[in-house]
Amino acid sequence: MKKLIVLLALAGAASAGPLVDLEHAKIIDLTHSFDANTLYWPNSPGGFEMKKLAYGPTPGGYFYSSFAFCAPEHGGTHLDAPIHFSEHGRTIDQIPLSQLIGPAVVIDISAKTKANADYRLTSADVKEWEAKNGPILPGTIVLLNTGWASRYASRKAYFGDDTPGATNNLHFPSFGEDSAKLLVNDRHVSAIGLDTASIDYGPSTNFIVHQIAMGANVPGFENLMNLDQLPARGAMVIALPMKISGGSGGPLRIVALVAK
Repeated sequence: MKKLIVLLALAGAASAGPLVDLEHAKIIDLTHSFDANTLYWPNSPGGFEMKKLAYGPTPGGYFYSSFAFCAPEHGGTHLDAPIHFSEHGRTIDQIPLSQLIGPAVVIDISAKTKANADYRLTSADVKEWEAKNGPILPGTIVLLNTGWASRYASRKAYFGDDTPGATNNLHFPSFGEDSAKLLVNDRHVSAIGLDTASIDYGPSTNFIVHQIAMGANVPGFENLMNLDQLPARGAMVIALPMKISGGSGGPLRIVALVAK
């Protein structure tokens, strides 16, 4: 416990906010469960599959259960490793833990996305947020609350289209090119994430935000939830993906610690 408190305290120093420890923190799960209903990119060759290997009493008289699962890297709450869009970027197992555990800020654009499903965060939005909440410091994990998590149960509402295999009519908000450049190149953030299916908005064809972030070895967290339960700043995030050797991404268990 003491070691974890020290770790969080060191990370919290960059946020100029209150320190957080497990004894005085509310733990908020930002992760959608993985099951047969987990959302994957429309042209994904498959989804999450779970096969029962054993379930029930054994000859030895004790209960035993075991399952096998199979899934594409990119779907549900997951991490995009830099290699996903950068030839020389880090693979998922190469991302330093210091980029995955640290102070977080939340930029809320949910009011703007109600009127525009294709809204993209602008650099002006970021600067407006900083004017109210203070500067985004190097090493910060930036999370974008679009309000889209509430749509996750409906593929059509979440993606803007539910045509099988089609990706040419998607509509959901995300980061924009200018805000990505500001956060990655000028603010030197550790990671970016949000509650939609991609760190690029639905109609994107060049995935420029992926190119900007991954080109700077900044990972992305996609399909998050409960961002509306986090403060604008002061939360600590722990985002630990499955450590797949050489992987371009993988399932992510991400939680936030918020001081009570």
